[in-house]
Amino acid sequence: MALRRLILGILGVLWLVPVYLLLANASKLPAEFGDYGLWEPGTLAGLWANFAEAFERGKLSGGLLSTATYAIVSPLIAVIVGAAAGFSIVALRLRHGFAWFVVIFASSIFPLQMILMPLFVGYAETGLFNTRIGMILVYTVIAVPFSAFVMRNFFTGIAHQVFEAAVVDGASTLRIFVAIYLPMALPALIAVFILQATFIWNDLLLGLTLTQSAEVRPIITALSALQSTYGGSAMSTVLAGGLLVSLPTVVLFLATQRVFTRGLSLGQF
Repeated sequence: MALRRLILGILGVLWLVPVYLLLANASKLPAEFGDYGLWEPGTLAGLWANFAEAFERGKLSGGLLSTATYAIVSPLIAVIVGAAAGFSIVALRLRHGFAWFVVIFASSIFPLQMILMPLFVGYAETGLFNTRIGMILVYTVIAVPFSAFVMRNFFTGIAHQVFEAAVVDGASTLRIFVAIYLPMALPALIAVFILQATFIWNDLLLGLTLTQSAEVRPIITALSALQSTYGGSAMSTVLAGGLLVSLPTVVLFLATQRVFTRGLSLGQF
């Protein structure tokens, strides 16, 4: 037991080293960044100044609102659609259900880079390019296969007699799904929602490809502009921006870690 705690403690310290370096260098003012060593921390005032500079220069306010919308709406739709697919395959015993499941999940096999060009062309031709509706749509479609995979696995652990008993009691299919199966699957739904929300929050590729304006593009895309040729921000400002952008996902995991862990185990990932 002591050896286990020692190993876990060492691994924890190693994991915290990059976090310390990020905080230490993000708290240095741009004018004095080169005067400090890599391991020397800056000041709290410097950290706040870099936060303000990154937020204003990177125009993160618009990206923050857009990304929050994408990270809430798209996973929410995806988990409901995925749960409905899993319910249909398992509880309703859909004909050729496994084949339908393979079709749904197969869309996640191919790398996203393979469809970027046709996706861009399709968005440009349909008027979805650089729109929030278009981003919500593509994030939802990407999140559905994994949601269906997890929810199908979860629903296989529920005895089919539960569905049969509800039918005998006169409950409709919709009521069984909404009032019985969804509440039972709440931990798995939350776990999938958190994973997909984190993926969307950290997305850069789709934001660079399908958006252009500061009001529509995700916040990671806006952050990347800080260190581009035209952004020209100091490294400490870029680090502060990265720290600022990562805080919401950290808070989300800390606030829901118990439910998230339970959902992982119940969902049989």
